[in-house]
Amino acid sequence: MAKKYIVIGGSAGSFQTILGLLEALPKNYPFPIFLVLHRLKNISSGFVEALSIKSKINLLEPNDKEIIEAGNIYLAPANYHMYAEFDNTISLSTEEAINHSRPSIDITFYSVAHSLREKAIGVLLSGANKDGAEGLKEIKEMGGITVVQDPNDAQIQTMPQAAIDLFKVDKILTTEEIINYLSKLHFLYV
Repeated sequence: MAKKYIVIGGSAGSFQTILGLLEALPKNYPFPIFLVLHRLKNISSGFVEALSIKSKINLLEPNDKEIIEAGNIYLAPANYHMYAEFDNTISLSTEEAINHSRPSIDITFYSVAHSLREKAIGVLLSGANKDGAEGLKEIKEMGGITVVQDPNDAQIQTMPQAAIDLFKVDKILTTEEIINYLSKLHFLYV
């Protein structure tokens, strides 16, 4: 298993931050990344391809029970919740939407918090609802590291501000600082 697992959630206004991050992370990035983005459920083609063009890391929409491996970015498929399981696999479900969202950032954050505990690094970006705040708090409570995009840097402040209002996050960073922080992680945990 990897030393750290990165889980990133974003919604409205987070796309440019995600693209910048995908462009910056090196091809040999040693940690798995879970990426949960709110998107229209009826548009699936083109989205993965658009992100993959910017990414040096293998980016895929996982299948149910897929084994989690370092060096992959697992993008929650449209209209599915994505869970990290205790047996180092991903599971997908079509349970009810949470915070009007499927995939729900909270669902993935909760599962990562409980299955990976102190190995988890949760990052919450720009968004127009509060999805992700409760799950990010759970990551902190289970020993993980929590990062929130600075609301003054976010295109839409609601999502990162909800986390800041809910608990004491570990880091409040601008887009550039988030990219630098995640880019340098592999030097800290090799």
